[in-house]
Amino acid sequence: MSLAVKEKNQVRLVFLGAAGVGKTSLIRRFLLDTFESKYKRTVDELHSKEYEVGAMKIKIEIMDTSGSYSFPAMRKLSIQTSDAFALVYAVDDADSFQAVRTLRDEILDIKEDKYTPIVVIGNKTDNLSERQVSAEEVMSLVELEWNNRYLESSAKDNANVAEVFRELLQQANLPSRLSPALRRRRETFPTGNKSRPPMNKTNSCIIS
Repeated sequence: MSLAVKEKNQVRLVFLGAAGVGKTSLIRRFLLDTFESKYKRTVDELHSKEYEVGAMKIKIEIMDTSGSYSFPAMRKLSIQTSDAFALVYAVDDADSFQAVRTLRDEILDIKEDKYTPIVVIGNKTDNLSERQVSAEEVMSLVELEWNNRYLESSAKDNANVAEVFRELLQQANLPSRLSPALRRRRETFPTGNKSRPPMNKTNSCIIS
C-alpha cells in the first residue's frame, strides 16, 4: 500500500492534563507564537487550522480541554472523536503526572485500542530547578512500557513546541511532507473582527 493511500487530510488532536500544566500555552505558542504568563482557567475550546501542501488541503483541529475534570461526558466525547492525544503534565508537579496515568487508561478504555496515538509531554522545562518528575523514569515508562512517545517542552521558552505537534501529526498519519514544514510555515491570521479571540478562528497556511 502506498503512503498516499494511508494518509488523510483531516485530523483532530486533543490536549489533556491537569489544570495549570500549560496545555493552552502550548497550543497558543504553536498557533500564535505568543505566551501568556498569567494563568486563566480553560473551558473546552476547539481551534482549527488549514494547511496547503501542494494541491492538497490539510485541516487540523486542536481541542484544548479543561483540567478540572468537572464534565466527564464532555471529556469522553472529546476522546471518542479525536485521532491523537497529547497528555501534558508539568515537570515541577508530580501530581500532574499521576493525572496522565489516569487519562491514558481512560483513553485506552474508551477507544478500545492499545495502539491509540499518544504523546506524553513534560512541560515547563523552564522551571527545572523545581523539577519533581524524573525525565529518565518517565521516558522509560512511556516509551518502553506504554510504547508511546515522550517529549519535554517549555511553552514559555518555545522549546520543543513544534516537535510536539510534528510528532502528533505524524502519529495521526497526516502527510509526511507537512511535519518538517512546520518550522518554516508562513501563517496568515485574520484581522478586523475583534469580537472573537484570534485563537478561535480558522487560520490559513501555505506550505512551500
